[in-house]
Amino acid sequence: MSKKFTKISKKIKRLTYPLGTWLFLLLGFLVRRLNREQCLRLSRILGNFIYDYLRIRRGLVLDNLSRTFPGKTHQEIDRIARMVYQNQVLNLFELLRIPLIKDKSDAKKFVKIEAEESFHQAMSNNTGAVVVSGHFGSWETIGVCTGLMLKPMNLIAKPIKNQRLDHYLNQLRSLHGNKVIPKDKALREGMKILKNGEILAILADQSQRKVSRYIDFLGRKSSVFLGPAFMALKAGVPLYVEVSRRTEKNEYQVEIKQVPTSDLDCRKQDILELVKRYHRVLEDFIRKHPEEWLWLHDRWKRSPRVET
Repeated sequence: MSKKFTKISKKIKRLTYPLGTWLFLLLGFLVRRLNREQCLRLSRILGNFIYDYLRIRRGLVLDNLSRTFPGKTHQEIDRIARMVYQNQVLNLFELLRIPLIKDKSDAKKFVKIEAEESFHQAMSNNTGAVVVSGHFGSWETIGVCTGLMLKPMNLIAKPIKNQRLDHYLNQLRSLHGNKVIPKDKALREGMKILKNGEILAILADQSQRKVSRYIDFLGRKSSVFLGPAFMALKAGVPLYVEVSRRTEKNEYQVEIKQVPTSDLDCRKQDILELVKRYHRVLEDFIRKHPEEWLWLHDRWKRSPRVET
């Protein structure tokens, strides 16, 4: 009986996919009729509504924040959590507004990039590089703008089950030259990309389904993906961390920092050490700007039951 129910449930989900895609496209049409200031105001209103009334994953967000920042008061945690919801609504709106970004001048209006000189050299010399980032701010829009302002990149993305919507999202991501690589082809395609001297960008801050290693991250044991570190060391290319935050002027300040690898080789202990190094950069940024991170994701769902 349970198997039959599961099959029916899957069929219902597949039937809702076209409707979901059309609603997403309709929302995009409406959002692009607003100016950016109107989107900012509406994102605050909807973010507050979702936080106060719909409460989608609110318990998870509050628990994650409370465990990460035990020294903060309930009021401080509540303020950060509310901002997280506001930022995620804005993230959705800005994703839908990507077609309005026509050229480099449009991207420069709200994205400012500070990259280390070695990164510019890697791009100009076509030596290849791995860029590790996380779900900060409007990461999809920032990815498009970074490709426009610096150089088109290869983005590793996990496909979603709604194939129509997945296709549309990949169209947005690759609108100005970026290429999208499915996550299940990341290793094979990623090595080819790095050998060709191109840039490979990966969001590496989420829980991993196939757990091989745990590290300390934001005070808890966390499953990690070794792929970015392995590919950087195997290909002999530098690894950078990209972080971004929204400023008081509602611009995105993007920083690209190199993680030292000169003392590491492509062996298990060194791969894990590099993973720890770039996670320390991500952790430091999250602790300074917690409202920018996607706390709605259950980052520690695959953590050991007993933390040591």
